[in-house]
Amino acid sequence: MKHSHHLHIVSALALAAFMGACTSAPSQPQAPMTSAAQHQAPDLASHDWNLTAAFDAQGRPDARWLLAGHAPLQLHFEDQRISVRHLCNQLSAGFGTQGNDIQLTAPMSTKRACADRALMELEDRVGQLLPTMKRHQLHAGSTPRLQLWFADGTRWDLTGQPTPQTQYGGPAERIFLEVAPQRQACSHGLIPNHQCLRVREIRYADNGVKSHVGEWQPFYGEIEGYQHEPGVRNVLRINRFKRANAPADASSYAYVLDMVVESERAK
Repeated sequence: MKHSHHLHIVSALALAAFMGACTSAPSQPQAPMTSAAQHQAPDLASHDWNLTAAFDAQGRPDARWLLAGHAPLQLHFEDQRISVRHLCNQLSAGFGTQGNDIQLTAPMSTKRACADRALMELEDRVGQLLPTMKRHQLHAGSTPRLQLWFADGTRWDLTGQPTPQTQYGGPAERIFLEVAPQRQACSHGLIPNHQCLRVREIRYADNGVKSHVGEWQPFYGEIEGYQHEPGVRNVLRINRFKRANAPADASSYAYVLDMVVESERAK
């Protein structure tokens, strides 16, 4: 019997709320990564996993899952949910493991417009393949590796990078920042003619309605994982980490993109 797998489309804000986004929700603290710990067996949630190679059921390289000129797919595991990043939208599904076996629920997705046809086609393929995940294998090392097998014989090979929670030691404060379509000139002691992001903080009530909109101000640093496209206004869900021993000329916080909640091209 064939089983169909459906991709559930939800609004970005609804998905954000479903994933516990509408209030400042600290993550569970973890010990910062040490050189010795890097060689211990990792777990799924301690790293983000970047796709480096894919193979079909016969073991032949399958280039359909890697797009030239685009960041590779990245898998993030947290609170029994898996998220797929670097697509037009963020896919998310519940998961559970038993030994090396792994099973996923039907994915949900945000619904943002995307002019990149190849990326949208990749997103559709990932949405169909993801819930057929069957088995995983973790490999320790200075750069840990993850292998995933799917029901049709497809295999993904991924390499791990410590999550911000692992890197900074947590906990994180969750905030929302609206980013204006254009950067603005700002004073920076080390960078002449610097162009800053222009941001304002947004807060949401439990029902997803905006309860506070702050004043616009320059953002002197950068947001990890966020690449600004001129002319596009975004609302970002951010994990903000307190940095230990931050340099004197740097912010005492690290800002890490969690997801894009709203996106709109300025008229």
